Amino acid sequence: GKHFSALHHHFKFARSPKPIMIRIVQFSILPFLLSTFGFIPVQAADRPNIVWLLSEDNSVHYQQHYGAKHGPTPNLTLLAKDGLTFEHAFSNSPVCSVARTTLMTGMLAPRIGFQYHRKITQTNLPPGAKMFPVYLRKAGYYCTNNVKTDYNAINTNVWDESSRKASWRNRSDPQQPFFHMQSFAQSHEGSLHFPQAAIDVTSLNTVPTAVKVFPYHQDTALSRYTAARYHDRQTVVDAAIGKVIDRLKEEGLYENTIIFYFGDHGGVLPRSKGYLYESGLHVPLVIRVPNKYQSANTWNPGARVDGFVSFIDFAPTVLNLAGAKIPGTMDGTPFLGNGVDAAVIDKQDEAFGYADRFDEKYELVRSFRKGNFKYIRNYENFYPDSLQNNYRYRMLSFSEWREHYNQGKLNEAQSHFFKAKPVESLYDISKDPHEIHNLASNPTHRETLLQLRSALQTQVKEIHDLSFYPENQMIEFAIADGAGFGETHAVEISSLVDAVDLALLPFADATQGISKGLKSKNPRMRYWTLTACTSFAKQAERFAKTAKELLDDEDDLVRLRAAEFLAIIGHTQPQNTIYDILASNPSGTVATITLNTVVFLRDHHGYDFQLDSSKIKGSHEPLVQRRLEYLNKQD
Repeated sequence: GKHFSALHHHFKFARSPKPIMIRIVQFSILPFLLSTFGFIPVQAADRPNIVWLLSEDNSVHYQQHYGAKHGPTPNLTLLAKDGLTFEHAFSNSPVCSVARTTLMTGMLAPRIGFQYHRKITQTNLPPGAKMFPVYLRKAGYYCTNNVKTDYNAINTNVWDESSRKASWRNRSDPQQPFFHMQSFAQSHEGSLHFPQAAIDVTSLNTVPTAVKVFPYHQDTALSRYTAARYHDRQTVVDAAIGKVIDRLKEEGLYENTIIFYFGDHGGVLPRSKGYLYESGLHVPLVIRVPNKYQSANTWNPGARVDGFVSFIDFAPTVLNLAGAKIPGTMDGTPFLGNGVDAAVIDKQDEAFGYADRFDEKYELVRSFRKGNFKYIRNYENFYPDSLQNNYRYRMLSFSEWREHYNQGKLNEAQSHFFKAKPVESLYDISKDPHEIHNLASNPTHRETLLQLRSALQTQVKEIHDLSFYPENQMIEFAIADGAGFGETHAVEISSLVDAVDLALLPFADATQGISKGLKSKNPRMRYWTLTACTSFAKQAERFAKTAKELLDDEDDLVRLRAAEFLAIIGHTQPQNTIYDILASNPSGTVATITLNTVVFLRDHHGYDFQLDSSKIKGSHEPLVQRRLEYLNKQD
């Protein structure tokens, strides 16, 4: 998040509820209320209603309010006129279920164990921790959700009502303060899953030829049409949001309600949703605070706030605005409400991002942005961004992009997506907003690179990042209490980070560590050391003999990574090892990870595989079926 030690440094905010008349007898229950609920009850009019309005799959890059030329959003413009526009608001994750679970908990996903999109197994929150509407309800709020949940963590009794009909109108006491969350899917990625026959330029408000094509996209009629169609979706979402705002005004609630509008993560043209570029993380955020609650907001209406805020901060901000106690299990800090200093918020300039499995597609990526510079660590850099994900390639523009790469029609910037990634990237967002020019090897920026590299290493170690336990092992060992497991295994996780970060060294400096790690008694150490080897590719060919021995390792994922490394350097055919893992290991998660390697080696290194689904022991896992559907279709 915004602090290297976000887990250990929580601001303490003073609360000053307006004084009310209390009978003498009531004083006896105040200590109970404070200790139990963290608030002193006040009249409903003194506590704001709070509404979250979320557009799905929506980064700042498509909105006129943030500089786009197309897709007018008049309701958002009006909301911002007497509200606040946050110039640097970030989802910590570029995909829905992980982003929403982060929002609902105020916790960093890799610390808890809900970082994988569309959970194979739901994780538990830390003992005693709840999603933030539970705390709001204890504080006297009526909490509703319309309608999307999509959580990766076990949750019970979060909402008073969660349905397509859920509304503040359903509360029995009209004086009761409420929290309402509503999602708008009109901008979702699925809105661009149209067939060729549905393309109709005359139906668009945005003229495709007027659209500015991002430099990493191919400039084609289909690409321009897809972008124009998405700009139009902004206006459609804006109209739906306007109806909710109008309803609040009609019911006399507008001046008693703090309204948050934001995107639930970035998107949605190719190379956005699911990726840790700004297009996947940088979301719009506009908040209107009514005049009567301006004491909770030290910026002037209409201001554009430069300080960085992230999704981990949203839950504690709502609790702070409601006068409820912020639990110590949350990783974020409030950016509005009592005790918040605008001058401090304005100076915040750090954001942490994470991407792991997205549906059936695996990779491990972390990002750290400080000011204008963005650092991305690709732990499995040999996997290109373009690695098949079935849902991604439903978009015609996505498929066309890949076809044009295979036909040699793309320039260098447009081709990056389809090639192995660098182990680390550094971008100057102020000069390179689309993250095209990697400065990691530029001597001029060496000091910045080392600072941000160190900052990210510190972050993943401090949160005891559970992704350094492969997903099958995280499910086996850490699912009951991921945070507690991470704390008790902090030393091991730190050593695993160091092992895979051997890939950041010149190869000559990494050889001693690689040699030692490959012989470790810890299978995860062998796995991540092999990962560093794979990052070096041909440079690490001297370790081929040891890697070949590891094809018979006791741990199937060590065997898999060894096969992957040897296949990439053209040393050993990978098929027999992979067939044996699929036939012998009953874990659906292991089978999913293994088939990720199959798709990678087949599509990007030309290896042929003949798979018999009846011989895949973990074929019960739906994600395995998604991989087989693709592989069988391509045969």
